[in-house]
Amino acid sequence: MSQAGVSANRLELLQIADAVAREKSIDRQVVITAMEDAIQKAAKSRYGSENEIKAEVDPKTGEISLARLLEVVDDVTLEATQIALVEARRKNPAAQVGDFIAEPLPPLDFGRVAAQNAKQVIVQKVREAERERQHDEYKDRVGEIVNGIVKRVEYGNVIVDLGRAEAVVRRDETLPRENFRYGDRIRAYVYDVRREQRGPQIFLSRTHPEFMAKLFAQEVPEVYEGIVTIKSVARDPGSRAKIAVVSRDSSIDPVGACVGMRGSRVQAVVNELQGEKIDIIQWSPDAATFIVNALAPAEVVKVVLDEDAERIEVVVPDQQLSLAIGRKGQNVRLASQLTGWDIDIMTEASESERRQAEFAERSATFMEALDVDEVIAQLLASEGFSSVEEVAFVDTDEISSIEGFDEETAGEIQTRAREHLEKLEAELDAKRKELGVSDDLLQLDGLNTAMLVALGENEVKTVEDVADCATDDLAGWTERQDKETTRYPGFLDKFGLTRPQCEDLILAARVKAGWIDEADLGPDEPEEEVSEDEASEDTEAAPDRENEASGKDAPAA
Repeated sequence: MSQAGVSANRLELLQIADAVAREKSIDRQVVITAMEDAIQKAAKSRYGSENEIKAEVDPKTGEISLARLLEVVDDVTLEATQIALVEARRKNPAAQVGDFIAEPLPPLDFGRVAAQNAKQVIVQKVREAERERQHDEYKDRVGEIVNGIVKRVEYGNVIVDLGRAEAVVRRDETLPRENFRYGDRIRAYVYDVRREQRGPQIFLSRTHPEFMAKLFAQEVPEVYEGIVTIKSVARDPGSRAKIAVVSRDSSIDPVGACVGMRGSRVQAVVNELQGEKIDIIQWSPDAATFIVNALAPAEVVKVVLDEDAERIEVVVPDQQLSLAIGRKGQNVRLASQLTGWDIDIMTEASESERRQAEFAERSATFMEALDVDEVIAQLLASEGFSSVEEVAFVDTDEISSIEGFDEETAGEIQTRAREHLEKLEAELDAKRKELGVSDDLLQLDGLNTAMLVALGENEVKTVEDVADCATDDLAGWTERQDKETTRYPGFLDKFGLTRPQCEDLILAARVKAGWIDEADLGPDEPEEEVSEDEASEDTEAAPDRENEASGKDAPAA
């Protein structure tokens, strides 16, 4: 009778392990190991915590065995955990120092307190295993859309039951005016999975730009199959969004594919996003064309690109200004996020005023520097001369070819321009010396006297000072924060040096200062050879960027 009861207990132990493993979706062996730890803890409280006790549960029969482990040593200092070599060899003739001898212990009779403690250990171990399983399962699902049921709402944060795990949609990751209640179905984007004290935290979002991209992948077969690619997404969650698409197959219109028959596909996404308006835009490798498309529905007259600063000026008709900017600047802000360019919008009237102001400023500069009357100054400005340097060093024929000018007049104008520049140079050199800027800096390629004065005004006065500069110090840098772009000027910002030029200047200073050897810089990496076929493909794919590179007005698409 007693033997049958013991067998039943053993069988019940294994059944419990199987049930817990199934319910929590964890390995059965993990549950059995947790039981062993619980029995071990109970045995220590029964036989003394100073003992090293090992408990084992047979995974087939459920039989529990207890043993006290004793380490074989030459000199016993702790009788509870150590045994002398001589005594150990009586039990096991092959025993060596460092081995462990297991002394069987009688079966344990669990009391109420011991059983409660054992239960706590098992629950804790099972919970840890469950958390580990959840983390391993969801860490590779970042970037996917998941479906769940709202379990509860705490202070605006929505706790979602995903079936085998719990996730959270924080208040700032839900759409405005969106209310969830217990039992509602919810679809969201997994954007982060982190290990935390309370277990793995799965963070979901309904405002993330990629959520919209994934929704289109579910609704549009061409996007799912990779024929149509979503290049970028910009969202003002719950209000409006822009999405840029391009097709690998010239026979498929990417915008039409995303819109669907009578707008059915885009409407499904709009419904999921609580009526968020979506502008689907044709992506273009040509920055000017892409930006013009992104500003839709506003019409663009012309654009002026500054590729180094990733900035673009867009000119729109006077009556289109409010449409281009959008309500509270929404349209231009989304277009800027979508393209990655800073966009300045101006009307034709304001652009005309600015051009007139620039023309008047250049004319005044020429009148003062060249000591000429207003008519001559305006003629030079209208012919495209923008600085005294251009006038001084351009070929004389270019000036004499201006209507009303002859070679003698052109020569006199150039002489006055050079004299003005020499006078300016002398003044700048005097200022450089006054600031204490070293003559050695003149030997660095790419620096002129005006630059040396600018460096001196920023306490950069020796070759070592230049060598100690970072690229950002000279070229400036741009920071994006809270969807706003801030430009921080460098010491040489107004001279139009590119970042690579500033890097070369700093390296040259470090070589001259003896900080590094010129040999350490290494040769420039050779450009990869391109086959004729690849070159012709690139030529076909790349747009004509001549207008952009020259900084002149590019035609609007």
